[in-house]
Amino acid sequence: MIIAPSVLNANFLNLEADIKATEKGGADWIHLDIMDGNFVPNISFGPGIAAQIRKCTKLPLDCHLMIEHPEQHIAEFAKAGVQYITVHAEATKHLDRLLNQIRELGCKAGVSINPATPLEDIAEVLDLADLVLIMSVNPGFGGQSLIPYCLEKVRRLRAMKPNLQIEIDGGVNLETLPLAKQAGVNVFVVGSAIFGAKNVEEETRRFCSLLKG
Repeated sequence: MIIAPSVLNANFLNLEADIKATEKGGADWIHLDIMDGNFVPNISFGPGIAAQIRKCTKLPLDCHLMIEHPEQHIAEFAKAGVQYITVHAEATKHLDRLLNQIRELGCKAGVSINPATPLEDIAEVLDLADLVLIMSVNPGFGGQSLIPYCLEKVRRLRAMKPNLQIEIDGGVNLETLPLAKQAGVNVFVVGSAIFGAKNVEEETRRFCSLLKG
């Protein structure tokens, strides 16, 4: 069971301190939401910031590319020092090739799908994926509410592939985390629910205790 705080919701004027606080609170990974303003209606940051984040934590970096033409950028993120690179099935025409390219770069390969995208769209590449990220909100902004039918999608995916790492991103808080865990999630991206708290370290610890206690 893995807690992966998303720095999209962190204070970028105090980013290193926020990351250190989650680390002290027991976080397992750091989640990087990369947005290009095209695939999603928001812009976040690129490989340069990812490389700086790499310098301030030893935790695995979980890089979620919400961008068009991800095949043009995966090498830059691998060079920045991330461990996981997750791409959207909706963003590439050649998903099989792209997942293999991520692995060839020495990273773990992940595939993500939006709430309305059926599991059937990724069924043929599940054996190439080290994790599958189920978006539980429409991607682009933090602070949204979890879409309930996405948990049923998790249940079906867990039945299809019992040993797969299944990640959920969007609307995860202290109330929805147990529901997601029960559905079969084992990697939980948490953004505003942690970084919006007065004490980031203590709030991270609360999530870790709820998940692993």
